[in-house]
Amino acid sequence: MCLVALFMTLLDVSITNVALPAIGAGVGAQASALQWVVSGYTLAFGLVPIIGGRLGDDHGRRRMFLIGVAGFMASSALVGAAPEPRLLIAGRVVQGLFGGLINPQVAGLVQQMFRGAQRARAFGAIGTIVGVATAVGPLAGGGLIALGGPHLGWRLVFFVNVPIGLATIVMARRWLPPPAPSPRRRQLDLPGAALLGGATFAVLFAAVQYDTARDLRLLWLLVPAALLATGFVVRERHLTHRNRDPLFDLRLFREPSYTVGVALALLYFCGYTGLPLVLSLYYQQGLGYSALRAGLGVTALAVGSAAAATLAGRWVSRLGRPLVVGGLVTFGIGALLIDLVTGPGDHVARRLALPLLVLGLGSGAIITPNQALTLQQVDPVVGGTAGGVLQTAQRIGAAVGQGVISAVFLASLPGTVARMSGPARDAAYGSALSTAVGVTLGFVAAAIILSVVDLVLSRRRAGRAAPADTAALPHGERPAAG
Repeated sequence: MCLVALFMTLLDVSITNVALPAIGAGVGAQASALQWVVSGYTLAFGLVPIIGGRLGDDHGRRRMFLIGVAGFMASSALVGAAPEPRLLIAGRVVQGLFGGLINPQVAGLVQQMFRGAQRARAFGAIGTIVGVATAVGPLAGGGLIALGGPHLGWRLVFFVNVPIGLATIVMARRWLPPPAPSPRRRQLDLPGAALLGGATFAVLFAAVQYDTARDLRLLWLLVPAALLATGFVVRERHLTHRNRDPLFDLRLFREPSYTVGVALALLYFCGYTGLPLVLSLYYQQGLGYSALRAGLGVTALAVGSAAAATLAGRWVSRLGRPLVVGGLVTFGIGALLIDLVTGPGDHVARRLALPLLVLGLGSGAIITPNQALTLQQVDPVVGGTAGGVLQTAQRIGAAVGQGVISAVFLASLPGTVARMSGPARDAAYGSALSTAVGVTLGFVAAAIILSVVDLVLSRRRAGRAAPADTAALPHGERPAAG
């Protein structure tokens, strides 16, 4: 049930991209309004996870999960029936809020119900769903539009969530565990929630609006974001020092695996979400592919990601952080191969199949292990809140990556590209894609450096702790390998 609901919320991020032209024709939306059909969902989705995780920790994850699914289903019906752009955008914002409420409950329930290697495998299943939902979205959207036609097809993209949501609610009421009794009722830190929500909103709004307006003045929003974030940290430290109820216990960041995992998620998602977006633009605008054909063009990415995520969930307990480093290097190699094979000529999508497969293999070996390693030392009592912070980092990274990398891609196109044709047009779009790949590699390189530094430091810490551990064992016995 967790995977079904998670798939539904993530699918709505990618499935909508291919439906935008049909939505614009159906409700008479201009380009700026269409951008907010996507951005409104992304923005709202990123605001909720930390607060939603805390609500699940305190009031029951099953209850918050059911509220989230019911709200997501109802808002999907509202979007599908929307007669004009403003109502449609409002419905997408509400969709994003309830989607953001669902996801931290999934992370908290996995930590609550599984331990050790079984927990890693559960996160492996989640990683598979993330990869499949991201890549299958364009295919599903193109298929539903072809099935329903230009007027009904885009509405089916949203109406399909209604029967899925109903089935999820019925079965989740039977199968998800009831909340464990809490020793005391904690108060929700509303001022802290307002400070955190304001800071997150300022960062996400600047990122998603820049994707539309390309206005550098939006960077000024980072100033109030920094001030609000500082105020949040000061308040949470104050509440923790007085043994009151902080929204998020900052002492979690004393655990190196958690701190590195959150930072790594932020950096990696900048590149992970930005590159598939510009590939979609390259296929449809540069090569003139239909939405369905463009979706088929990234199928290899979905296959690689799903396969690697499943295997990584089994291996992460044995390999640990080196598995993430290997995944990042593989992802970087896939991005380099995309740059090498892109160029004038026929069968571009066929040439990109192998690089996209490598890219997917790397991706599947990063998201799942990093999530498992980040949360492995976290007390399940606060698992929802800790998972919410991780997901917020992913959403901010995704918004920043999509804004920056797509902006670089579009800025690299010559102003006369609309009048070009044939090899000249192919070369222009190929050069823009190459520039976008370079930015992606920058984000991935930063993530690799962070992971390697953490790996070296963690081994040094383990080396310093080993003699004390060995001395405590009788007859000089050595501790068993992890």
